[in-house]
Amino acid sequence: MVFGWGKKKEVQSEEIPAEKQIPLSEVSKIVQKMLELRTNQILNDIKSIRDNTEPLISDLISIGNTLEKDNLQVDDIDKHIRIIVVRGKQQVIDMIKKDANHLPKINSFDDVENMHTVLNQMLKKIGDVLGRQTRVIHIFAKKYAEKLKDILQKMNANNIEIQQLLKNYNRTKSISAEITGSLQEIDNLEDDIVKKEHRITEIKNHINSLHTKITNYEDSIKKIHSSEKYLQFLELQKVLDSFSGEKNQLKNEINSQFTKISRPLSRYEHVSSMEKEQKILLSKLIEDPFGVLTPKNKDSVILILENVRKGISSGSISVKDVEKSFSYLTEIEEALAGYIAQVSDFTEKRQKIENQMSAVRSDDLTELTHNLQHATSDKDDSESKIDIIESELNEERSTISKLISEIEVKLREFSNTVYVIAK
Repeated sequence: MVFGWGKKKEVQSEEIPAEKQIPLSEVSKIVQKMLELRTNQILNDIKSIRDNTEPLISDLISIGNTLEKDNLQVDDIDKHIRIIVVRGKQQVIDMIKKDANHLPKINSFDDVENMHTVLNQMLKKIGDVLGRQTRVIHIFAKKYAEKLKDILQKMNANNIEIQQLLKNYNRTKSISAEITGSLQEIDNLEDDIVKKEHRITEIKNHINSLHTKITNYEDSIKKIHSSEKYLQFLELQKVLDSFSGEKNQLKNEINSQFTKISRPLSRYEHVSSMEKEQKILLSKLIEDPFGVLTPKNKDSVILILENVRKGISSGSISVKDVEKSFSYLTEIEEALAGYIAQVSDFTEKRQKIENQMSAVRSDDLTELTHNLQHATSDKDDSESKIDIIESELNEERSTISKLISEIEVKLREFSNTVYVIAK
């Protein structure tokens, strides 16, 4: 398009940035100050560009007025071409009258946005009309073409510069907001770090108190372990443990004897109609005869054995060898009193030892052992909590360092000074 225009070249000068160390607490003030300076500078620059653009609009209006009075010497050209030229000329004049308006005054950035919108719309409408009528202007109004092109190039260059300044302003605001957000995040992290460090101190104090308790518990347990009563308790425990072998030997002997009649006993359980107590006794006798051979149950056991014998005799309880089953029943009946006596003797001896153990057993030892286990578990849990919190603290401190580095980079977009934040 003939009425196109190019971008204005930017000239950049390289400067060696100065370096300045600042505390983190100063960052917010520096950002606020630089944001204000940048904002004021950009606003002043845009005002200046707007003021430089105003005369161009006046020149554009002047050209429109002059063009309106100029007949372009079209009387001698072809009638059809004359119509096209006159129509094109009028469109250009109407466009200038309608769209070449003076720009609004600028007092704030709200005014800047409004002015920029007006200038954008003006350039687009003027560009569209001049683009459509470019041949008419260049051929029949050549003396206006260069002036219009020059004006529009300058206006567009100014508009591009305003766009860039607005872009810079928005970037400045964005960086400022990012830095402010990072500072707030750092504040939150630092508050959290203080709370967690305080929590670690509390837990360490608790662990120290647990160390004291554990030491006291251990000392008390050692004292009990060295007492005469506890030594007696251990000796009695050894005796009681030795009873396990005696019990197993006797139990195996009794079980072996009753196993010989386990089949008829089981059959009797299914075919008989006994009272509830007898059924329970029979079930236990089949499962664990050692546990029911007591003087109290002697008569009931003999009754069960005799009923089994009668059942075998009557045929209600079937066995492979009747004579052998009778023989086994007789053996058990004859040995029953002896078994009951042995079981009773064993039970009495064991009960006697247990009573003696109860007399010398230390209730304090049980409580102390429980307290020691609880305190040790509590100490392990507390140490684990410290490890977790310290891991979180390391991560938060690392995040703060990363945020500070990011803030330093963003500060360099504000000014030529390289700010180094003291950590």
